[in-house]
Amino acid sequence: QIELLKGYDTVVIDAAYFTKEEIETIHQNGTKKVYTYLNIGSVETFREGYDSFSDCILSEYENWPGEFWVDVWRPEWQTFIEQSAKALAGKGVDGFFLDNADVYYLYPTQEIFDGLVSIIKMLNTLDKDILINGGDVFVSEAVLNTDSPQIQITGVNQECVFTNIVFENNTLVQQDADTSKYYRDYLALCKAKGLKVYLLEYAKDGSEVEDTIKDYCSKKGFEYYRSSSIELVG
Repeated sequence: QIELLKGYDTVVIDAAYFTKEEIETIHQNGTKKVYTYLNIGSVETFREGYDSFSDCILSEYENWPGEFWVDVWRPEWQTFIEQSAKALAGKGVDGFFLDNADVYYLYPTQEIFDGLVSIIKMLNTLDKDILINGGDVFVSEAVLNTDSPQIQITGVNQECVFTNIVFENNTLVQQDADTSKYYRDYLALCKAKGLKVYLLEYAKDGSEVEDTIKDYCSKKGFEYYRSSSIELVG
């Protein structure tokens, strides 16, 4: 695993499956930023402690069997995230890559919004970078559309700005024009707020769309990663 990470300035790992010594090795191999995945809006059945969150479950996560959206306002969930985050921070990661803030898009209530804000404010106390993967509706309300941001984040990662996944047959296709424009407008606002911007796109090797992605990111000062499959294989 560690060998596969060589050559990247920034990597995202699930630090729950790495030791502190292994993360030190990744840094020593030349990687400047090691972010750890942290799922703040849903829970997977394979995660340790899953059984204790049955009362927090809101609904099944479409297209991802064994994963469920959770009520992020529940104190037991917030405590779990805090304990997990502190353990991960102790391994020497540089920041958190937060997934599934989109729970607020699906459940746009004040409690869900406040729950996400509470979690991220707690993470702010750990003095680490924070990237939010997706979560555009939440980021827009909490950071972009206000003179006084409710949270402090380093940047955003947006999937499928130029490409998309058809889950019915697991094929990779081009993103529709309206959705692509929406994401590009959103990312322009993120940049204007001083946030770092990363793209995650899904396309086969040699795909013509990669030139479009590369040119766009070069002009905007963004970074991107292209995966040839939904399993995030380069």
